[in-house]
Amino acid sequence: MPALQRDEAQTRARLIDVHRYDIALDLTQGEDRFGSRTVIQFTARAGGDTFVELKPAELHSVTLDGHPLDPAALDDNRLPLTGLTPGAHELRLDATMHYSRTGEGMHRFTDPADGESYVYTQLFLDDVQRVFAAFDQPDLKAVFAVTVTAPTDWSVLGNGIATQRDPGHWTLAPTPLISSYLVAVAAGPWHSIRTEHAGLPFGIHCRRSLAPHLDADAEEILDLTRRCFDRYHEIFAEPYPFDSYDQAFVPEFNAGAMENPGLVTFRDEFVYRSAVTDTERQTRGVVIAHEMAHMWFGDLVTLQWWDDIWLNESFAEYMGYQVLAEATRFTDTWTDFAVARKGWGYDADQRPSTHPVAPTPADVPDTASALLNFDGISYAKGASALRQLVAWMGEKDFLTGINEHFARHRFGNATLADFIDSLARATDRDVHAWAARWLRTTGADTLTPVVREAEDGNWSVSVEQTGSQDGTRPHRLTIGLYDHDRTTAGRLVPREPLSWDVPDEGAHAATGGRPALLLLNDQDLTYAKVRLDPVSWDTVLAALSGLPDPLTRAVVWNAARDMVRDGELAPTAYLDAARAHLPHETDLALVQGVLAFARTQIADHYLPSPKLSAPLEQGGTPIHRHTALATLTALSRDILRRTEGPEHGTEAGLRLTAVRAFIDSATSPEGIQDWLDDGSVPGGPRLDPELRWRILGRLATLGATTPDAIDAELARDPSATGREGAARCHAALPDPAAKQAAWDALFTTDGEAALSNYLFTATATGFWAPEQHELLRPYVARYFTDVPALAAARGPALAAAAGRYAFPDTFVEDETLRLGEACLTDGDPSPALRRKLLDQLDDLRRALRVRAAAGGA
Repeated sequence: MPALQRDEAQTRARLIDVHRYDIALDLTQGEDRFGSRTVIQFTARAGGDTFVELKPAELHSVTLDGHPLDPAALDDNRLPLTGLTPGAHELRLDATMHYSRTGEGMHRFTDPADGESYVYTQLFLDDVQRVFAAFDQPDLKAVFAVTVTAPTDWSVLGNGIATQRDPGHWTLAPTPLISSYLVAVAAGPWHSIRTEHAGLPFGIHCRRSLAPHLDADAEEILDLTRRCFDRYHEIFAEPYPFDSYDQAFVPEFNAGAMENPGLVTFRDEFVYRSAVTDTERQTRGVVIAHEMAHMWFGDLVTLQWWDDIWLNESFAEYMGYQVLAEATRFTDTWTDFAVARKGWGYDADQRPSTHPVAPTPADVPDTASALLNFDGISYAKGASALRQLVAWMGEKDFLTGINEHFARHRFGNATLADFIDSLARATDRDVHAWAARWLRTTGADTLTPVVREAEDGNWSVSVEQTGSQDGTRPHRLTIGLYDHDRTTAGRLVPREPLSWDVPDEGAHAATGGRPALLLLNDQDLTYAKVRLDPVSWDTVLAALSGLPDPLTRAVVWNAARDMVRDGELAPTAYLDAARAHLPHETDLALVQGVLAFARTQIADHYLPSPKLSAPLEQGGTPIHRHTALATLTALSRDILRRTEGPEHGTEAGLRLTAVRAFIDSATSPEGIQDWLDDGSVPGGPRLDPELRWRILGRLATLGATTPDAIDAELARDPSATGREGAARCHAALPDPAAKQAAWDALFTTDGEAALSNYLFTATATGFWAPEQHELLRPYVARYFTDVPALAAARGPALAAAAGRYAFPDTFVEDETLRLGEACLTDGDPSPALRRKLLDQLDDLRRALRVRAAAGGA
């Protein structure tokens, strides 16, 4: 499917105005295909040629102004429209379309729990043409009127209020002017909970088998929705621009959620079947707030071309965390952002594939390249930049500029220049210069304190700045100053902090003795890696858990994380700090984030392998990794001992986090097998489906379970999640036949046998295990041979999944690099796969450097 070129889109936008789509979808034609009829009303400003996009199973007929066109003229996904005359035109197309199994276009899912089927659209970025014919670019906004024929026991959801005219026939209220990628339809036997707020119908929906779980959380979800909705109306002058607000939790969804106007779709893992921590509930709340922000920024005012996708995502990311903190009980959202999201931006910004937060139009020449920019830069770095912008210009002026932007461009399209102009009108600060240094440059600055102590006990500090593209990116930040608490050992007390502007501020001189800890970017208001001076580092090693504010502790943990990744701190030193301080940590987000980095990055990638003569643990696992896992299980035991008893709240969340970490780090089946047999962890919790599958997956990796035991667990939990758990466990078994079967399932391109997106991911994540290197070694070369064909056959979503989850990243070896680089050169990978391979190989190089710095290879 050829990508739409930016210059093609500009030419088409100059030629035509699109007014209205009338779309009729027939979802009663079987499990593989559906009917799609489209009528497009548009005007040509001048005579000329253009094209409409459609990717059908079969195109039956086309007429332009009542005159038939030859369906055979369809070339791949483009139907030429030649000889257009100035004036009004009507294009009619009748087609049959394919359902998707990859989460693109119209995705169809049959729930193994009860046999019920569901369909929903995901039309971002250029997948509209998989569902109906369209002039598929964001700046050709139109009214969309949709009718749906569905099985009579289904209900239909869409961008506007849905009305059932008669059994099986549904009409969706026509939309205001929106972009084609924002059209949404979801149909099936939904379990729905409906209410009203602010005079509008609100609803939440899920598949029937999840009904009890949605019911259990409905009040929380609706309360968060109402509170965020009301807060947005307090800060935005423009009222909510659509006629209803539905939130559908849909199966096998590729993203976290999608901001379709009036019908936000979420991955249905947010309908929790098993116990979760309060931080995970907070994450769901952030996503709810994030998608709601898009109703204004993205849906009401939409980017003109995909180079400005950051305007959508960075803004919604920032507003999601900020509004949830302001309007709900989740007041510590920025701690979670710091420890769980911000590293995503730092990591992406240090790879060769980095790009500016706001790339130039020339950097995004087509839709294929645009799709590659949905990464930690567009989300986490962009949100961090906006948070710094608010700190720099003030929240009042920022919101004034935002509201002017909405008023000037409502139901239209806008560019970065438009956005910056709106902000500039609201402040006397030079926003254009700020944007040039923050949004058009790449890289993460590193800020290092330079502390000088005088003989008289006075001291001074200055800040060194290195790293960003031009070295002059401005930062407004806080320098935290902390002393040891003389009354309580291991605690730190704050002094009055310093406000600082980098690079404008010079040295600051102070009296009264230097503080025990001097922390740049306290409260995490800017985006920069920070370093600690030696005295401050010694202080945090002894008293990190004694810092009073979790966001301050998050800044320290991020500094340690960055130092490990940059080869400046031994991975074992990070583990030692975690071992010393996590048992005393009370913030869930911090415990989860630190354990995740320690387990997935340090234990599996950063610790050096032993020399060949060094002793190995069972299964050929290097003792370095075995020791790290033992440290993590001991740490988990400490948290479990501290938290025994509560079923709810922070203590229960800490306990659940520790149980998960213990299972994932187990080096033998003892203990976790007893938990599985007993159905409970001593002292709680009881094992729910998520924990049972987690234990069984670890037992499979260790070779301590059987295919029959996995199948028995699937019979106990025959849900979609159970099916994914079984696929993961079967792929994890250290058995040659199991590995071959998993490989065949992953890499088949046969339509009938090809795995859905979620089953592919489950199988891939079970396949590779450091404990099984000798068994898996032949598959490393096979991956680079087989993956290009898979990506080409199954499209960008599966290509991205194959590059992310099926990549042999546990083989931190020069040979893996060589094979990967050869694949990039000779394998002709698709754009989506190429981007993932570039990033994976860069991460592999970093892991090799970290290992070398730590004294191993």
